[in-house]
Amino acid sequence: MHTGFIVIGILAIVYYLFICYYTRKWNSTFAAFWIVFAVFNFLLAAIVHFSPRWLQYILLTLNFIAYFVFFAVQVIICSAMLTLPPKKLDVIIVLGAQVRGKKMTNSLKRRLDRGIEYLKENPETRVVVSGGQGKGEDVTEAFAMAQYLVSHGIAEEQISLEEKSRNTYENLKYSALLVDSMDDRIGIVSNNFHIYRSLLLGRQIGYTRLYGIAAGCNPILFLNYMVREFFAVMRMYLTKE
Repeated sequence: MHTGFIVIGILAIVYYLFICYYTRKWNSTFAAFWIVFAVFNFLLAAIVHFSPRWLQYILLTLNFIAYFVFFAVQVIICSAMLTLPPKKLDVIIVLGAQVRGKKMTNSLKRRLDRGIEYLKENPETRVVVSGGQGKGEDVTEAFAMAQYLVSHGIAEEQISLEEKSRNTYENLKYSALLVDSMDDRIGIVSNNFHIYRSLLLGRQIGYTRLYGIAAGCNPILFLNYMVREFFAVMRMYLTKE
């Protein structure tokens, strides 16, 4: 039984090293989780190997429950990212992501490209770009996003800027001031793994007709993002925030 935990631990370390190699950083966002997860599995392997059988059964049962909850939440997250938005929404809100100086990050560019695709198919839809200015950013995320949209053929009068927010909750809260009504048909544009939580937050704030518009994400980091999102969603469930 303990062999499975050892294998999982080794795979976690391999994935961490792969993230480090790919990003050229040892402390990428959430990457340290994989080291902690590896150590946890090695400890479980040792405990299971040297413990009495009744304790082994308890540990394996708890482990099974944990994985069941994890995969159940992943199914919910995936169902949100795979749902197609309706046409001719009143407004779409493109959620901000980090800008390095004035340069788009991969995640933000993917969101904007997905928004542009939707806007060109539905030219009567307005767009709110949402994001303030954080550390290492020379301009607000919203300003950089608006400039990118304009450079790709979206009319300036079609774009509204929300430039105060620092996180997803504030993105949606402050963007609500720029839509005609919270009852409008509104789409949220974000990376696929982030859609479900964004919809939950939006409904908490008071939007009544929300739709997800999923952009892609870096496929190398997809697993890392999905695991991180699991903990973010569970925190929302448990704290009701």
